[in-house]
Amino acid sequence: MARPPALKLTEVLAEIRMSPSAFYRLRARGLAPRMVKLPNGELRCRRSDLDAWWEACERDSINWA
Repeated sequence: MARPPALKLTEVLAEIRMSPSAFYRLRARGLAPRMVKLPNGELRCRRSDLDAWWEACERDSINWA
């Protein structure tokens, strides 16, 4: 079975509706979705990692209410 393609950073940013600068600040604090750095320096995100990050954000937002 073929592995699903990883999302490019631009695709992740479009999905989470975040600017690159805000994303990199989040990433520097260890709060961004898990990313894989390729040998050419580009970042990719597995769909499963992005989905897990969304779920964690949803769980955390319940505690804010």
